[in-house]
Amino acid sequence: MTPSPALSLQRVDARRESPPILDELRDRLSPQGDVVSPRGKALTEKVFGRPLTPVEVVQTICADVQSQGIDALLRYTQALDAAELTADTIRVPDADLKQAHQNADPALIESVRRIRDNVADFQQAILHRDVTITPRPGVALTQRYLPLRRIGVCVPGGAAAYPSTVLMTVVPAQVAGVKEIAVVAPPTPFGAYNTDMLATCHELGVTEVYRVGGAQAVAALAYGCQSIDAVDKIVGPGNLFVALAKKHVYGTVDIDSFAGPSEVIVIADETARPDYVAADLIAQAEHSPGSALLITWDESLPDRVEAELQSQLGVLDRSDLTIDSLNQFGAIILVRDADQACELTDRFAPEHLHIETADPRSQIAKIRNSGAAFLGHHTPVALGDYAAGPSHVLPTGGTCTWAAGLCSNSFLRSGSLTEFDETALQSIAPDVIRLAEKEGLTGHARSVSIRTS
Repeated sequence: MTPSPALSLQRVDARRESPPILDELRDRLSPQGDVVSPRGKALTEKVFGRPLTPVEVVQTICADVQSQGIDALLRYTQALDAAELTADTIRVPDADLKQAHQNADPALIESVRRIRDNVADFQQAILHRDVTITPRPGVALTQRYLPLRRIGVCVPGGAAAYPSTVLMTVVPAQVAGVKEIAVVAPPTPFGAYNTDMLATCHELGVTEVYRVGGAQAVAALAYGCQSIDAVDKIVGPGNLFVALAKKHVYGTVDIDSFAGPSEVIVIADETARPDYVAADLIAQAEHSPGSALLITWDESLPDRVEAELQSQLGVLDRSDLTIDSLNQFGAIILVRDADQACELTDRFAPEHLHIETADPRSQIAKIRNSGAAFLGHHTPVALGDYAAGPSHVLPTGGTCTWAAGLCSNSFLRSGSLTEFDETALQSIAPDVIRLAEKEGLTGHARSVSIRTS
């Protein structure tokens, strides 16, 4: 029996100067990074005959699916997932979706329904509504919002099943009014052959589920092929190859974000329970890869948290993977005070931020950059992952300085409506004509003046 790897979580004392570890981790976890499992590297060499970079792999797959359609999609599905499918069997039949729903644990279905309602309530509350103003007589200006026609959802299925991803992507889209939703998941026991995932799709009314994953699934959604119609937007998490493929097809379709490995920063003070903090770090690290950082100004907390990590990792199902992740992408950082903790957190811009302090609202007021923040000792990040209401599809790699998490508004396309009557046109015409002529666009000017002379 192979012994478990030893936990060697990095300790950093940042009380005197800013530590380089945050910049180092950000570079390694960047969406431009190359965090690929040994299995992924070996499979790349087997399929392509040489050690291509992840970007080269994705470019090759996307180009082949775009030019060869279903043939390339099926070929890569066989080569990368060892699944022998045809144009007729790549789609999960309605009967299989219904059967999965019948076979699923009734308690799971009840949870799915309650979570669906939680997510729908929140997403409906934040949904954009059309706005019309009449700034002067004869003028009506409207910003209107229309749902996208068709979207694609990527659901992972390599190491675990993710019915939660179905909920956190499909429900916001449905709230927005999207009529056509295509779900793709790899042809694995945790993916498109997983009872819980398929049952969740059926419960939500999703009828299009395809047994395909990876970059080839993204390409099929973006370009369309014999069995899968092209979509307007692709959302949902995935490994590096999925993320790079989404980046590659952006512009042909919209995407939610270019996401890398999962991340959490836990800010904790003397009021934090070390067993809670350790559990919260483990919860992100078990994604493997996943970054888990503790920032604290309580000198006694690091030792107590590390002792709890050792204890809890001993009974964890994925302990080896989690320990590897903590050793590579984890750290405990000791800071001077809450202000420095907020400063370092803002610089790192984590996907998830959990503030376990006496006054978390005071700290979050000083932090601009986090994908999703969880406040207080009784608000673990897992609430957001599974049930609270906001989507768990979030920007990573420091991109939350400008990117936002997925929500119902992500599935709306906005446009403006402008309407002037003759009197209102006469009033504004001189300004339009003057600017158009200054720019040398006399045709623009004439399109107004011809109506006012």
